[in-house]
Amino acid sequence: MRIGTPKEIKVLEYRVGLVPAGVRELVALGHEVVIESGAGAGIGYDDAAYRAAGARVVPGAAEVFASADLIVKVKEPQPGEIALLRPGQVLFTYLHLAPDPAQARGLREAGVTAIAYETVTAPDGSLPLLTPMSEVAGRLSIQVGAVSLHKANGGMGVLLGGVAGVPPAKVVILGGGVAGTNAIEMAVGLHADVTVIDRSVKRLRELSSQFAGRIKTVYSTAAAIEAQVLDADLVVGAVLVAGAATPKLVSRDLVSRMKPGAVLVDISIDQGGCFETSRPTTHAEPTYVVDGVVHYCVANMPGAVARTATLALTNATLPYVKALASLGWQEAFARDPHLASGLNVHAGAITHPAVAKSLGVAVNEPL
Repeated sequence: MRIGTPKEIKVLEYRVGLVPAGVRELVALGHEVVIESGAGAGIGYDDAAYRAAGARVVPGAAEVFASADLIVKVKEPQPGEIALLRPGQVLFTYLHLAPDPAQARGLREAGVTAIAYETVTAPDGSLPLLTPMSEVAGRLSIQVGAVSLHKANGGMGVLLGGVAGVPPAKVVILGGGVAGTNAIEMAVGLHADVTVIDRSVKRLRELSSQFAGRIKTVYSTAAAIEAQVLDADLVVGAVLVAGAATPKLVSRDLVSRMKPGAVLVDISIDQGGCFETSRPTTHAEPTYVVDGVVHYCVANMPGAVARTATLALTNATLPYVKALASLGWQEAFARDPHLASGLNVHAGAITHPAVAKSLGVAVNEPL
């Protein structure tokens, strides 16, 4: 099969769908790999490295999309990329369609078979292709939250860990999944006062044991969220419902009553965000202020650490790329129903139930 990877064009997005090591693996299996010139330059992989691995390097994205049967990307296709897709072509990337009806409509009209990293499952119910980026985003959330708390950046001027005689900042993390756990790890490491809120008592018990009593755990209710958010200096939204739009856990009214200079970091923004005042931002302009509260809502957070994020992501995606390329998507799905759960769009129809429900459209089974 001919596999293509274009250069990412989302604002300040330097990740890439395939690294030279992955190209080498695919070429060894007899596949042809087409890479857009400069696709890996942002993370230190020049065109020569791709050629040495066996790829054919072409000057532009149009050549990649025109020649490839399977497109491997990182971020959702932008409008100009959707225009290059064709019926029967397979797209394998993050899609996050639930809050993005325009993209869903474009993919349906293109007739493409679109497989979303974020809805591929594992036998234990986890999301193996979302996990590495959730780990990165969770860790980053505390870094960017700490910087956003700087007075010069609109924050209240609080150091997360405090110093002798001065208490640390209060960090509240909504959600104890992969992103939330990694946020906890970083916040605890910086000696912040950390509280995690989750709706699973079992998960709260696990986190309490994992962090040996260094965090506070709170069962998720509207009253608990309100009390904790009003007292917080930094709130991290790390809520996920696979494939579906994220529930709004913090209302606009609650934001208006938070401490002036407090910070909200919305990791969930790819799926619509868990704060009512959230709207997607970019690395070029990552924050904005509502009612005196700083919001960080970058929709591709891991792109800030593009090399680390790319290596973590491609470690996870490569086995699936090999399966799709070697078997074709139908046979790959037949052999691995967990990969099949990644199918979001096929032949003009939405095929994933949670995505269809969020978009308010009918769900269709693939042919």
